[in-house]
Amino acid sequence: MTARRQFLVQTSSLLLLLAAPDIARGATMVAVRVWPASDYTRVTLESDGALSATHFLVTGPDRLVIDVKGLELSDRLRQLVAKIRPDDPYIADARVAQFAPDVVRIVFDLKRAVKPQVFTLPPVAAYQNRMVFDLYPAEAAPVVAAAGSPRDSLGDWLRAHRSQLDGDNVVATAAPPRRDRRPGHSVLLALDPGHGGEDPGATGPGGTHEKDVVLLIARHIRELALRTPNMRVMMTRDSDFFVPLWNRVQKAQQANADLFTSVHADGWYTPQARGASVYCLSEHGASSVEARMMAQRENAADAVGGIDIHTQDYQVAKVMLDMSTAAQINASLKMASRTLQQIGDFAHLHANQVQQAGFVVLKSPSVPSMLVETAFISNPEEEARLQTPAYRHKVARAIFDGIREYLATRPPLARRRTLA
Repeated sequence: MTARRQFLVQTSSLLLLLAAPDIARGATMVAVRVWPASDYTRVTLESDGALSATHFLVTGPDRLVIDVKGLELSDRLRQLVAKIRPDDPYIADARVAQFAPDVVRIVFDLKRAVKPQVFTLPPVAAYQNRMVFDLYPAEAAPVVAAAGSPRDSLGDWLRAHRSQLDGDNVVATAAPPRRDRRPGHSVLLALDPGHGGEDPGATGPGGTHEKDVVLLIARHIRELALRTPNMRVMMTRDSDFFVPLWNRVQKAQQANADLFTSVHADGWYTPQARGASVYCLSEHGASSVEARMMAQRENAADAVGGIDIHTQDYQVAKVMLDMSTAAQINASLKMASRTLQQIGDFAHLHANQVQQAGFVVLKSPSVPSMLVETAFISNPEEEARLQTPAYRHKVARAIFDGIREYLATRPPLARRRTLA
């Protein structure tokens, strides 16, 4: 062997030895999260490197088996077992084990048949690489609207969040049924608490998450509606889980909602930004640079919350969300204007007129829709106010009164004829 060839062999061997630890180590688990909800249960594995997986279903009893490649069993991954809640609608139990040198097997014992979606997400916002397991029911349940509905399943959520709720649990149960609420003559209000689950929304300087505050406000609005004759309510989410933007619109459409209100408490780049705003969709671009930036931030929710963009449902939704009409926008502006006036009676307004931009969640072809930014949670003073039940009640009352004023001058039957 020549001296040159011997040098090359030695150099190659050294390079292989230096690279071997990185190859063997694979990805390291950063976090494991489980988000149970009535719509679906989501399990997220967050790691510092990309992962891949295969999965299959087993019957008798029902199980979902997932083999995650490029991973070694760790204490953090073992925490998945303890994160399965007894009230999870889909998962009864979980097991994890090292199936092969670089493969971890996860087995979910199921309470019912599921239609799983398994996909990966690249790093975004505060997240590193994520592998997502979404367990949907094998047979989708219809969207149900509450009309003086019986007590909903808030008990566990209330007990878990008792310390931060204060007075909010007073309105957590629905009013008794009313005889005059006939579906054919009632108004169906779709309430959309923004963000949820993997997507916390904006976070205040004191650590308050937007997703938690807006859910409480939406529940207050629901209670006011349920106490009103001839009014029904549906919510796009009623617990801490993520709903894709297009699915929020789709839920309202499927339920044949008359009105759609999305509730938010956004953040900004500086803590000085303050005040409430109300937004509608725009046909011809945003009404201001700030409105356009706000829409871009809200529309990024799908990237943070995590959706599988390769599904057929997502592709169909993209087409549907480009079908908004001038009549729908005009009706939305009237509802938003009355709501803005109600909020301005007691709170500082960030914008004195209704703003418009291309918010995806407002792109319903036929349902008047508005997005209410109740305050800037990034402002320390406004974050503190949003933490108090009394202020959340006032915000909810203002939003509801704006909706009711709109309905008094424009009943839903007239709206349907106009938009037909």
